[in-house]
Amino acid sequence: MADQAYTSSTLVVPDLNKVPRHIAIIMDGNGRWARKRFLPRMAGHARGVEAVRGTIRAAIERGVEYLTLFAFSSENWRRPAEEVSFLMQLFIKSLQKEVSRLHENGIRFRVIGDRSRFEPVLVRAIEAAEELTAKNTRLHLTIAANYGGRWDVLSALNRVLARQPGAARIDEESINAELSMNFAPEPDLFIRTGGEQRISNFLLWQLAYTEFFFTDALWPDFDGKALDQAIVSYQERERRFGRTSEQLVALAGGEVERHA
Repeated sequence: MADQAYTSSTLVVPDLNKVPRHIAIIMDGNGRWARKRFLPRMAGHARGVEAVRGTIRAAIERGVEYLTLFAFSSENWRRPAEEVSFLMQLFIKSLQKEVSRLHENGIRFRVIGDRSRFEPVLVRAIEAAEELTAKNTRLHLTIAANYGGRWDVLSALNRVLARQPGAARIDEESINAELSMNFAPEPDLFIRTGGEQRISNFLLWQLAYTEFFFTDALWPDFDGKALDQAIVSYQERERRFGRTSEQLVALAGGEVERHA
């Protein structure tokens, strides 16, 4: 199946589903999880990989189509060199170990972000995983690594300008088509674990009309039950996309009449 081009929610009101079609998550709290147990931070990161497996499984079971996980930001290079090196090695090992399982379960795997700072072995592992799973459609799993929302928008703008040198005007659709997530609908639900309440330069463009859910649960403790809590919270929201509540009620009434 060819990738579909998606339109920005500021231009067109997207179709709404009871279950979020696209969930994006900042996986925060690995270090604190380890510290609470008097373990090194690396143990928390390793345990976080297990939470990723569980979340993928739970997302599929609940009918989520797109799952985007923020694994490593462009600012995370500021962390201690030992921790960064461990995270890169963990990424490689996890890819090598999990890619066959992802493929067998019909999951399409992608990585968004600037790969220029990755070691060649990691780049090759990413490319091999993307190629192997390219035709899968059961779940679109995207890992944001060395990713930043501002980098994403600036990169998109530069590509538009390269294609349209001297353009007097750049429209929203042109930028949207060049963003890293142009293959996916905008997230319906954004989740951040670990108790922090900020988006930390994640999907700045795409989160314009996304519903936010913050939880104190540390990422290694995040499971299907925690995902359900976020989805229930999402289902209790009124998503208006600039419209009034009265318009939504009238629209719902029209839908009932058409299907009566």
